[in-house]
Amino acid sequence: MNQTNITDWQVEDEQFWNSTGKRIATKNLWISIPALLLAFAVWIMWSIIATKMKEFGYNFGMINASLSPAEIAEKLKDINNLYYTLPAIAGLAGATLRIPNSFLISLGGGRNVIFVTTGLLLIPVIGVGMALQNINTSYMTFAIFAALSGFGGGNFASSMSNISYFFPKRIQGTSLGLNAGIGNLGVGVMQKTIPWVMGIFLFSAIGKDGAEIAGQAFSGIQNAGWVWIPVLALSTIAAFWGMNNVITGTPKLPNTFQGVTKTLYLIVLGLIATGLGAYLLIGLKLNMWIVLPIVIVFTVTLMKFATPGEIKENLNKQFAIFNNKHNWIMTVIYTMTFGSFIGFSAAFPKLCQDIFVYSNHSDPTYINPNAPNFLTWVFLGPVIGALIRPVGGWLSDKLNSGSKVTAYSTVSQIIATLLAAYFIVLAKNSATPETYWLPFFLCFMVLFLTTGIGNGSTFRSIPYIFSKEQAGPVLGWTSAIAAYGAFIIPKVFGQQISNGTPEYALYGFAAYYGICLILNWYYYTRKNAEIKNP
Repeated sequence: MNQTNITDWQVEDEQFWNSTGKRIATKNLWISIPALLLAFAVWIMWSIIATKMKEFGYNFGMINASLSPAEIAEKLKDINNLYYTLPAIAGLAGATLRIPNSFLISLGGGRNVIFVTTGLLLIPVIGVGMALQNINTSYMTFAIFAALSGFGGGNFASSMSNISYFFPKRIQGTSLGLNAGIGNLGVGVMQKTIPWVMGIFLFSAIGKDGAEIAGQAFSGIQNAGWVWIPVLALSTIAAFWGMNNVITGTPKLPNTFQGVTKTLYLIVLGLIATGLGAYLLIGLKLNMWIVLPIVIVFTVTLMKFATPGEIKENLNKQFAIFNNKHNWIMTVIYTMTFGSFIGFSAAFPKLCQDIFVYSNHSDPTYINPNAPNFLTWVFLGPVIGALIRPVGGWLSDKLNSGSKVTAYSTVSQIIATLLAAYFIVLAKNSATPETYWLPFFLCFMVLFLTTGIGNGSTFRSIPYIFSKEQAGPVLGWTSAIAAYGAFIIPKVFGQQISNGTPEYALYGFAAYYGICLILNWYYYTRKNAEIKNP
């Protein structure tokens, strides 16, 4: 059974699984994982690029010799806030693109979708490598490439939906946990890789002019884009030749041209919605809490009314998840876990820089001479969160309840969030903020750990709450909304840093986690719960 389209797929039949299904499912999983890892690396690369842009003096052409020192100081504050918006725009785009990605597998086929969505990642990495060649490159140019890096964020929804069709229900916690966990590891891999490749002449023939800034070759920062090109090309080829479309995930199996066309069509709809969101956010400067629902509703509306008849009929069947209240409950809970993980991954490096390096709020040019070398350590958070995610799924399978594991992890998450806020307050009021670096850092490591475990446990709950037909779309939809954490958290931290009160952001997150704890208890873990311990 080596054909691309597989019409006989019965993984709940143990004989079929042992003789045929396991081998094919495992092959697809191990091609899916590196593709997803690279997708996360490209999507969240702005978390590191933004910190390096500040060090290298990127000013988007906003500073010139005619400005007074006071005007320059004010501009630097504005520019620092713009640095936060780049990972936020990538987060907005990635989350929005997850909405069409949630429904892609049933239309385009797993192999076709993964091949296309992985190949599209080459566009932003080439673009960012070129844009970083000039410190005066316009903000709009960077914003466009940040939005296009959202391709990587969108890929998670289709990747998880795809893998859910390859494995029997009894091991979905483990298989989905592996796909998501090792895939999410791309954030940590990226946060370690980019600072490393910036320090060597890896691709220095491209854009090399010999200039050095802050002791580093200027051409090195461009490697943040170039380094991903060869591995993305290999992953795209592997998906094309090695993956399969299965009939349980795609009832009307398409040929390659049909699958690619349908995939690109829905992604274009997601890009249109992303463009609207970016315009409302940057052009009209609307509040993000206004922009978010507009973008979500606009995206779903486009998919419902701007698609050809065959696609529309299929989508309408999948839209039935919106009539299920548990879809909305799990969306809120899943956002607490994955939304926090990806949002903190996007914001944590810049937050560390602003609290411990550029620690004088009234003087944006001040650099703390005793600041910790945070870039050496920040990658550990996403790595811990990613590696522990399969453990969350495995533990849920062993305890026969994802909701119980979610409850325990949520309590720990609330405590770690409040402690992190406490150490921020101490650091910002101290002449030696570096004193509080270690406890602050450890609190965030616990946050990454607990969001990872909670995320793994939700993977186990969803297939037990929903039917086989709805579980895939629900996984995609919940992950789409949760991905807005990569937009919300950097924006919230950016605003609160500007106000001098970053701890307020964490207070708000802790309150939200408390609401999720109550929802999980009421619907899934209490004695008379409607669905007991899924």
